[in-house]
Amino acid sequence: MVSDPLNTVSEDAVLFTAQDPLVFTRGGQLDHVEVRYETYGHLNESKTNAIFICHALTGDAHAAGHRQGDRKPGWWDEMIGPGKPIDTDKFYVICPNLLGGCQGTTGPASINPTTGQSYGLDFPILDMRDFVTVHRRLVAHLGITKLLAVVGGSLGGMQALQWALTSPSDMGSTVIIAASSRLTAQNIAFSAVGREAIMRDSGFSGGHYVEEGTSPDTGLSLARMMAHITYTSEGALWKKFGRDPQNTDLAPGFGVDFAIESYLQHQAETFLDRFDALSYLYLSRVLDYFDPFAEAGACNLIADHPIPALVCSFTTDWRFSPRQSKRVVSRLERVGVPVTYREIEEGVGHDSFLLPISEYLDLVAAFLNQRFEEDAR
Repeated sequence: MVSDPLNTVSEDAVLFTAQDPLVFTRGGQLDHVEVRYETYGHLNESKTNAIFICHALTGDAHAAGHRQGDRKPGWWDEMIGPGKPIDTDKFYVICPNLLGGCQGTTGPASINPTTGQSYGLDFPILDMRDFVTVHRRLVAHLGITKLLAVVGGSLGGMQALQWALTSPSDMGSTVIIAASSRLTAQNIAFSAVGREAIMRDSGFSGGHYVEEGTSPDTGLSLARMMAHITYTSEGALWKKFGRDPQNTDLAPGFGVDFAIESYLQHQAETFLDRFDALSYLYLSRVLDYFDPFAEAGACNLIADHPIPALVCSFTTDWRFSPRQSKRVVSRLERVGVPVTYREIEEGVGHDSFLLPISEYLDLVAAFLNQRFEEDAR
């Protein structure tokens, strides 16, 4: 038997039922919502060491460690584990697959128990607040009344921000990494093209590809290839690939001539094995509409209950630039929230938040350890 130093537990929980449905922010409801989540470490007796992880657009509940049969560890294995910044010898870590996902949590490709078919485009339109509603229900399901921290990068950071604004008393602190409080027009444009590629694929079948036995693989591949370009920097791509040919010599034509082309094709192919096109549509659209500071009284609750916040950005992240993180900092500081902000010098781009960058990891560790020590006093 292989030992598990993280004490990983993987569970499915039904959090909403016909007697207690999930009512969506933008209309509609679901009478059955199941959430897959993983936990790591041990909850202490006073239940004060819990850290909630919110994942990014194409993430899932498997944040750390190795599952049986997996060659790669969880998507944030650099951050979570024994002796790591989110130390599972000290903290109890919770990470769910978010609402609308495709890795065990109810989403648009799930079967609607009323019709016996997938929800497809009949699935309710999602809002960042719906994610928070489900997250809060999961925390209650686990018997935890207050989290030590809510932590997330990219879309995960936006969930953390929304949660801190609407229910700051749920947590002792928040960590918002490589995120934004509203997408730029350029960001919305990238997402729009990706969704169009999926929906114009004949295999999309009006969103009913599960029943039709088709799949919009071409559209989803193109969406992933384009998105992946935005997750890295020009310098990082040049350093890794330059203008290197895929084979010994360049043979001009319309095949895969350059190494970067082969890399993008590989990213697309592996993505098809783990992600669903409908989830991509729904989750990417949440990003477009996210603009919490535009709401009247957006900061009233956190002003009344200011919690320490760490906001972190990366210099070469042009998808969610430091300027966007600074906007979050400015809005929070304006209402008295104690914010620590750091801009990390790093050349990789947006995906830096997933990488073993010592300055960044040390920063998160120091912030969370300080929160834990202060709460223990």
